[in-house]
Amino acid sequence: MSDIAIRSHAPHARPLPSPSGAPRAATKRPPRLYVLDGLRLIAALMVVAFHFVGYDRYGAKGAWGQSTAVLFPTAHKIASYGWLGVELFFLISGFVICMSCWGRTPRDFFVSRVVRLYPAFWVCVLTTAVVLRANGDHQITPSRVLTNLTMLHEPLGVPHVDAVYWSLWAEMRFYLLFAVVACMGLTYQRVVAFCGIWLLGSVIAPISGIPLLTVAFQPRYAPFFVAGIVIYLMHRFRPTPMLWLLLGGTWLLAQQQLFTLVREEVQVGVRISWTVSLAVLTAFYAILLAAALGKLSFLNWRRLTAAGALTYPLYLLHEFIGWTVITHLRHRMPPYLLLATLVAGMLAAAWAVHRLVERPVARRLKNWLSATHETRSTPVTMRP
Repeated sequence: MSDIAIRSHAPHARPLPSPSGAPRAATKRPPRLYVLDGLRLIAALMVVAFHFVGYDRYGAKGAWGQSTAVLFPTAHKIASYGWLGVELFFLISGFVICMSCWGRTPRDFFVSRVVRLYPAFWVCVLTTAVVLRANGDHQITPSRVLTNLTMLHEPLGVPHVDAVYWSLWAEMRFYLLFAVVACMGLTYQRVVAFCGIWLLGSVIAPISGIPLLTVAFQPRYAPFFVAGIVIYLMHRFRPTPMLWLLLGGTWLLAQQQLFTLVREEVQVGVRISWTVSLAVLTAFYAILLAAALGKLSFLNWRRLTAAGALTYPLYLLHEFIGWTVITHLRHRMPPYLLLATLVAGMLAAAWAVHRLVERPVARRLKNWLSATHETRSTPVTMRP
């Protein structure tokens, strides 16, 4: 959920088979898939809608002071499926991370992830902590905040400063797994093998009795990440029977995981339909596949880059700060006006984080990491 759409291979250039039997990617300079930026913003807004309108776990004791099903009767039914935006994030992440790694060294991949993830995350963690602490939340301790800044607080057993951070640990595990094949060098055959092994591992891990395997293979979300990778392979090379089988396998495993995911979404206050959830998820598959195969080129607008830039800080900032704002203003503004003002304010805050923090800090951090590597790589010569 943290990647801006980057360059993709031209969908109209038909690849030729390589001597090894794998399809060969086109050599023409690829255009950017700006449509991915738009999809990422849609996913983020789905999650925002879920937390502000669909979430109803505490009813009258919640941020709105009454049930969101009563305040937003129609919108609530739709927003209660907004949690599926995270699954769309994971699909896009599989696509973009595979694209980002291709032809790059493991060090380049590491640097790109650090500079992309951490600057915005640091400022959002600190901002959220300040707001919550000022609002009287004494569970926000300095140690908790500092540990959250590592983005490794979940495996350390430290609570999130904001609950949305749970998905970052899922992303981190994906990066670590994919780094293994990236260190070997990305090829069509290796990535296909990686996808098959990960899917198989995600099935075996829960029954293995080895908790570490379940943590590593993360059965609940593996199908989404792998589906994104497979769709990227279709995009970079061409759809083949093997890739179609793999994609179908991810969908079959994903629909099975939906039973667990749907049962866990008890906080919406209404019954979540597995059938509707599967229809939404299938639509995500179809839209990403259509974008990858050039069927949505008419939506490939350059301006969507701005939408992608808002996504990550919006996702990180919105939940607990948003609920705090709702709690303080719910008696002063009509619900729909407050909701519209809050979403607009969150988008403005996300843009400010991107322009004032994320871009300049990421640039300096990248230069620093690159300079450190170059310094260590330069042999030291002694004067006679």
